[in-house]
Amino acid sequence: MSKNKKSILPVNWLLLGLILSLYVIGFILYPVLPDMVPSHWNIHGQVDGYMPKTYHIIFFPSLILGLYLLMSVAPMIDPKPESYEKFRYVFEAFRTIMVLIFTAIYLAVTLYALGIQVSVAKVIMPAIGLMLIFLGNYMGKIRHNYTFGIKTPWTLASEEVWNKTHRISGPLWVAAGAVWILSIFFNEKLGFILSMGSMFAVTIFGFIYSYVLFKKLQNGV
Repeated sequence: MSKNKKSILPVNWLLLGLILSLYVIGFILYPVLPDMVPSHWNIHGQVDGYMPKTYHIIFFPSLILGLYLLMSVAPMIDPKPESYEKFRYVFEAFRTIMVLIFTAIYLAVTLYALGIQVSVAKVIMPAIGLMLIFLGNYMGKIRHNYTFGIKTPWTLASEEVWNKTHRISGPLWVAAGAVWILSIFFNEKLGFILSMGSMFAVTIFGFIYSYVLFKKLQNGV
């Protein structure tokens, strides 16, 4: 029980203050927001989905708050809470990055809805790219757990497979992050294909590599 309590991430009052400020900003801007706010862009960078402005100013900050709370208690609910003590600073930093990314997206969409020509894609692409680079750099430090990291049936079944898969995959995630950042220099369609393609490639690699390695270890190779 004490280990579980110790594993809960500490409250980050700056992040909580930032999240709460999003509610304030939303309610201040509510009178000047259009009734329907863009909520989705297609592969060509064109808006193809809308949501009511009330939903926008309440749902998005609440989503960020929920993400913050979920990540804060993840070490406690994970079957291996003690593992988080070995990479706590990485997980705390990732929590901060996720909140900042979603905050940037919320503000970009809000500005776009107000008629300010903000390219939401050019906010999302480098933000996610930096997140992937961060993950890739520290992936080898993420210890065996059931919530955070490359979770395949074989990494979860073997700590050795987990460690080797994360060490090998780290540089690939850094490369994928670089692709996401560079995608802003291409048109929306090509940028989308390149960024999502890189994400798909590194995900599939981790899946296949962990399977092959697990089988080799099973066979004593």
